[in-house]
Amino acid sequence: MTKPWNTLVQRPKKNRYRWLIYLALAAVYVWAFAGVPFTGIKETAVQITKSIVSGIFSPDWGFVYLPEGEDLLRGLLDTLAISVLGTFISTLLCLPLAFWAAVNMSNSRAISGSGKMLLSFIRAVPEMVLALMFIKAVGPGSFAGVLALGLHSVGMLGKLFADEVENMDKGPVEALLSSGANRLQILWFAVLPQVLPGFLSYMLYRFEINMRSATILGVIGAGGIGTPLIFALSTRNWDRVGIILLGIVILITIIDLISGAIRRRLV
Repeated sequence: MTKPWNTLVQRPKKNRYRWLIYLALAAVYVWAFAGVPFTGIKETAVQITKSIVSGIFSPDWGFVYLPEGEDLLRGLLDTLAISVLGTFISTLLCLPLAFWAAVNMSNSRAISGSGKMLLSFIRAVPEMVLALMFIKAVGPGSFAGVLALGLHSVGMLGKLFADEVENMDKGPVEALLSSGANRLQILWFAVLPQVLPGFLSYMLYRFEINMRSATILGVIGAGGIGTPLIFALSTRNWDRVGIILLGIVILITIIDLISGAIRRRLV
């Protein structure tokens, strides 16, 4: 049985488009690699690499706890506090913005569109830039890190929360509307019971991301474990770098396991 003529014509067109996509991707990769300058490898690269590897695999266990000053445990707890407070602040701030940006929560597309635009604007500013701005405003330390994470997370959490509100079942809302319920009653009895598990799941996921970001923000002076890490890197104290990296990996792994278990129960 012969295939239809239009099928035979469409197949070469699909293959042609596929090859055009492949060529476009190849051109992008060539352009990207051509824009990266390569000046060669330094003569001391092998020696420095050996020092880094030997120091990382022989960590400074004495830095885990120091009674007289900053140590690994205090830095990790500081980082954990920054991520907890940053996530808490962003959750409170993004709740009204999420309902503002949700299409099914407003009578006009312009209202929800302005909310989405505001969330996109907040999300576009990196947390590193926000941290540098807050360091100039309130000084270096954990408070600047909390403000940077709290403001930056509003954009992403608000978008995820708005998507959760838009995907909810409209049946309970319509049932309460037909029975004469007001907007506050609809929000409390029909909207929140549906979106709250998703909100909590997204909040935990954002907390994991903030935990990783908090370790980076300390490098530029926003508190946390990143501060002793940058000091150890600047002085080439590789054994201390090794124990700090090991502590970060263990803490983030524990948080991932706990938050993953909680998310599985919520969703």
